[in-house]
Amino acid sequence: MPESSMPDNEPETVEEKAPEPQPTGRDRLRRAMLRPSRGQLVVAVLLALVGYAAVTQVRFTNVDDTYAGYREQDLIDVLNGLATQTQRAESEIARLERTRDDLRSSTGAREAALAQAEEQANNLAIMAGLVPVTGPGIRVTVTETDGTVDVDTVVDLIQELRTAGAEAIQVNGEVRVVAQTAFEDADGGIEVGGELVTSPYVFDVIGEPGTLHGAVDFPKGPQDQFEDQGATVDIDELASLDIEAVVTPRKPDYAQPDSSQ
Repeated sequence: MPESSMPDNEPETVEEKAPEPQPTGRDRLRRAMLRPSRGQLVVAVLLALVGYAAVTQVRFTNVDDTYAGYREQDLIDVLNGLATQTQRAESEIARLERTRDDLRSSTGAREAALAQAEEQANNLAIMAGLVPVTGPGIRVTVTETDGTVDVDTVVDLIQELRTAGAEAIQVNGEVRVVAQTAFEDADGGIEVGGELVTSPYVFDVIGEPGTLHGAVDFPKGPQDQFEDQGATVDIDELASLDIEAVVTPRKPDYAQPDSSQ
């Protein structure tokens, strides 16, 4: 029988593909974090709620329950005790505030009294001639030329200056003139407060310059009297002059403070 002319059946070749690599655990975790599924979101929310409930439970568990077992009357007694302590504290605060205010008032009054006493002491020291002073005033220079100055005219000059508001007077830069200062005639000059002073007689006077000037040169006043006695008189108004002479205080022989005042 003739051989069949049909071709032999040849096996078909199939091209095999390389297996895809399996994702690692790190890849799966990264993919879940970047693109979480709905189920994962639900689980995350549930875990968050469970965590919040646990924290809340712990906080409630740690609440101070000191008074939890107290009866109603016990709690009332505790509240009453706290109210009493509060009142005592407020009373103590009020007392301390009053003490503070009293101290402030006392300190202020004491400081004011000390300041007033110091001012009075300074004024009395100036009037008594116990301290050097400085201030505006005038300088009266009396120079004997054709005659001798009379001591009574010097006393008149001092009185006129005091009436015009002289606060301090000094003669020849040596003698401070105060209420007790005596003026007497002496050979070669005038004795002022026990000190001999000679011409020219220089009177430094602190006070309002214009007023003091007017107390010297008014008609028939000290200037005219000195000129009638053969002396020249110069009056200078000064913005500031210094009086350095002071009086040594002495204890009164008879006068005593009046204790009844």
